[in-house]
Amino acid sequence: MTELDLKAIRATIDELDTTLAQTLSKRLDTVLQVAAYKEAHQLPVLDAEREKQVLARMAARVEQPEYRKPIANIMKEVMAESRSLEVAMLTRHIQEKEQQAEPIRVGYQGVSGSYGHQALEEYFAGRAKVEINYAHFEDVAVAVQQGEIKYGVLPIENSSTGGITEVYDLVRRYDCQIVGEHCLRVEQNLLALPGATLEGLRTVYSHPQGFEQCRDFFKQHPHLTFKPLLNTAQSAKMVSESGDKTLGAVASKQAGKLYGLQILAESINTNLANHTRFIIIGKEPEHRPDADKITLVLSVKHEPGSLYKTLGILYKCGLNMVNLESRPIEGKSWEYFFHIDLTGNLSDPSVQEALTKLEGQCSYCKVLGNYVAENKRH
Repeated sequence: MTELDLKAIRATIDELDTTLAQTLSKRLDTVLQVAAYKEAHQLPVLDAEREKQVLARMAARVEQPEYRKPIANIMKEVMAESRSLEVAMLTRHIQEKEQQAEPIRVGYQGVSGSYGHQALEEYFAGRAKVEINYAHFEDVAVAVQQGEIKYGVLPIENSSTGGITEVYDLVRRYDCQIVGEHCLRVEQNLLALPGATLEGLRTVYSHPQGFEQCRDFFKQHPHLTFKPLLNTAQSAKMVSESGDKTLGAVASKQAGKLYGLQILAESINTNLANHTRFIIIGKEPEHRPDADKITLVLSVKHEPGSLYKTLGILYKCGLNMVNLESRPIEGKSWEYFFHIDLTGNLSDPSVQEALTKLEGQCSYCKVLGNYVAENKRH
């Protein structure tokens, strides 16, 4: 091959690349039209059967057998990028609708200055909302189930102390759907009235998890007595209103500032990378094309190997399990509900296959939500 021949071949390739770019651009224009139709008719982004048909049709048109596999791989990439474009457009439309919508009613447990309130503020930042606080976690779940509020914000897991079992039970019991999540860095502080001292404190109030997260600090101060309250910010509010300098609270700096307390000891949580994961619950599921995390609850048959077989289904279907929590089934000794977090979207064929097999293997299986994971929201 001469240099002249090489230049001619490259010129041909450049011409083909230009034609290909124009063809792909037209294809993506059509993809957006399809996405608009799917949005209007609430159809999933992924149509696995349709993609199989496209690949089969293309393979039949390729005369050279050795070209069929690489062309199929190229087409798979094209379809994957097309889906990403659809997801981006649909997600943008969802966000635009949320910003233009009427104020939503959102509830949380505790009082202003609580971590639940902070999680609500951060998750719904930029959206018009009416905030309603409740005394108990269960009150939030009931308000969602009865339609009093559209969304509730509840803590589900702490990186230091693990799952908040009561909330797992409430989501299942009141048939709530998880529609989102938000992770919040939790920094606990010992707060008291201005002029109080650590040596002068006698009683400290907080949520039980607040005490647990600071156990190493309090081992060094055995003269303190602990009294639990429903919320860290509520503890700060109570100390502020008491006027008693022998009382302290474990809560956030925000709560201390809000209720006029001073910080006696800063960042007293044992784990300095302390985070709490909050879930956003609603009455109905919300189908988002960019949802990439699934929470489900199941119970296995009370026989040897049941849990092993159940988890094996997830493995064989290629699903990544990121969390597993067990809860006793009320009224059934030694039987449990298992709450599982998976990565994936309900429209994924592998997820659909796994759910079908789980329903056959388990005595109970229910999806509690398919939503956007925190690390993807930002």
